[in-house]
Amino acid sequence: MLAIVSDTHSTGGHRLSGATLTAVREAEAVIHAGDFHRESAVEAFAEEAGTLRAVHGNNADAALRDRLPETRTVEYAGVRFAVVHTLRGGRTALRLFGRERDADAVVFGHTHRPTVEEAGGVTLVNPGSHTQPRGNRTAHAELETVDEEGDETGLRGRLVTPGGETFERFRIDPSAGDECE
Repeated sequence: MLAIVSDTHSTGGHRLSGATLTAVREAEAVIHAGDFHRESAVEAFAEEAGTLRAVHGNNADAALRDRLPETRTVEYAGVRFAVVHTLRGGRTALRLFGRERDADAVVFGHTHRPTVEEAGGVTLVNPGSHTQPRGNRTAHAELETVDEEGDETGLRGRLVTPGGETFERFRIDPSAGDECE
């Protein structure tokens, strides 16, 4: 399983709880779309996650900006993810960011609003915030590989609250482009 989280907003611990904590602990890999705030929060988060691939957010301190990139590309189960906290230009900028990186999906945060939508051949995934919903649901995303029966590939995903409620399901299929390392 791949877990996707964002907007932790912590100056200390990981602030993970419930189903979000379980997902991070059980995931083969975790993508974090930024806004930990401090290095100590990243370190606490990394202790819970087996493999953590993160970017910094707009509220990162200088040490965290030095430690984490602003953008990155992550591949999981043949699906390529372009990861960023936020970009000026909204959905259009996110779609272009994904296309420039030959990504199947763009993972982003910042708005604290859990959403999944198609945008010009790229799936946009915002897992929301697991700690500060700002009027939205607290949430994270979980993705699992599609059974190989019938040559199906890709990932099945869901948006989940820390309480364990699934409130949206989606699918990401890999494009025919080259795979990244």
